[in-house]
Amino acid sequence: MARKPLAAKPGTQPGVFRPDNILSFTVYESMPATLLDALFVFLPDSKRTTVKDYLKHNQVRVNGNVTTRFDHPLSPGDIVEVNTTREFQCFSNSRLKIVYEDDDIIVVNKGYGLLSMGTDRIKDGTAYNLLRDYLKRKDPRNKLFIVHRLDRDTSGLMMFAKTQKAKETMQHNWNNMVLERKYVAIVEGVIKPEEGEIRSYLTENTAHEVYSTVNPAEGKLAVTYYKTLKKRAPYSMVELSLATGRKNQIRVHMKEAGHPIVGDRRYGAKASPIHRLCLHAQTLRFVHPTTRRDMSFTCPLPAGYVRLV
Repeated sequence: MARKPLAAKPGTQPGVFRPDNILSFTVYESMPATLLDALFVFLPDSKRTTVKDYLKHNQVRVNGNVTTRFDHPLSPGDIVEVNTTREFQCFSNSRLKIVYEDDDIIVVNKGYGLLSMGTDRIKDGTAYNLLRDYLKRKDPRNKLFIVHRLDRDTSGLMMFAKTQKAKETMQHNWNNMVLERKYVAIVEGVIKPEEGEIRSYLTENTAHEVYSTVNPAEGKLAVTYYKTLKKRAPYSMVELSLATGRKNQIRVHMKEAGHPIVGDRRYGAKASPIHRLCLHAQTLRFVHPTTRRDMSFTCPLPAGYVRLV
């Protein structure tokens, strides 16, 4: 006897797209204390087998996190969401973490060695591709736009836009919209004085290496503020703020100050004790392009930084 074909997961039928139908409920005092029992209360008109299938197929979230546990504990005030169309899409990648997402923007913590976007030689496996594919799984009509970039070997916070309007608002008003960008680097030696400003005009040679020039007509003004946070010979941990956002600005300024970033062979580093460029975009604060709210994000330092200082 022929076997009955397995039913497709909800919302995965080929060639068919239906918008998400997400039901949201707030847990109140007299509710059952576990998820499945609460779902039976929330969805009294649904068959019990249907409710169990929602849970089985990743269609239930509690406080924004997908769960399949029937006995997931609940507390008054918890928000339970059920997507009756398809499973909730979860983004998971070892080198890219979503820190914040709404209808207009995505803020991510990018890992070391991951390109922000494609190049002439490398098209796939970039932060942009990974996020775009995630959004397309949610809805094929979704789009993603680059707002700014981090070097491949720089880790930390960066932002993407989900609409053309959000992208243009941020890029056209960058100096006014971005309130704070702070990096943390491990550099060779101890900078003297321990706090200060580096100012120069940056230009680029035919090998795409950036360097300073004394001629304003040949380069673009770059201003970097630095402050020593910790030091233990032969390294220092330095916080860096940008008044301008030129290509390789921090790396060039640290090299020309005589204290190249640890692991930065291209710009003068002698050693790479943790096998990476020790530059991390730790803080990003900006005005939201749509709501105009003050958005502030900070991510942890890579574990290897602490061991060095």
